[in-house]
Amino acid sequence: QLQLVESGGGLVQPGGSLRLSCAASGFTLDYYAIGWFRQAPGKEREGVSCISSSGASTNYVDSVKGRFTISRDNAKNTVYLQMNSLKSEDTAVYYCAAYVSFQAMCVMSGDEYDSWGQGTQVTVSS
Repeated sequence: QLQLVESGGGLVQPGGSLRLSCAASGFTLDYYAIGWFRQAPGKEREGVSCISSSGASTNYVDSVKGRFTISRDNAKNTVYLQMNSLKSEDTAVYYCAAYVSFQAMCVMSGDEYDSWGQGTQVTVSS
């Protein structure tokens, strides 16, 4: 079974940066689309970004466009989320998730994903 482990979260000041990592084990990520999701206290889970299995296609929620970048290194079986210009509203637990896909595009509906990590806390505060 595919296992996903997130890392890289922490406390950062507004305007700062963090890079989250999603390391996979059990299966190669070559055939999986990967998504990053977040959930803030009292709010519903939100799709943040996704990357297709080939890496050729990415997608972002409007609130992070221009600030976050998703990438993948299949040789390392790892997907990254570079987060720049962080804002207080980015504070949440961030999860990575995966689903098998041979499609050119990825989707950010959580219902498509069947493997999830445990999450990593990101807190943006001065």
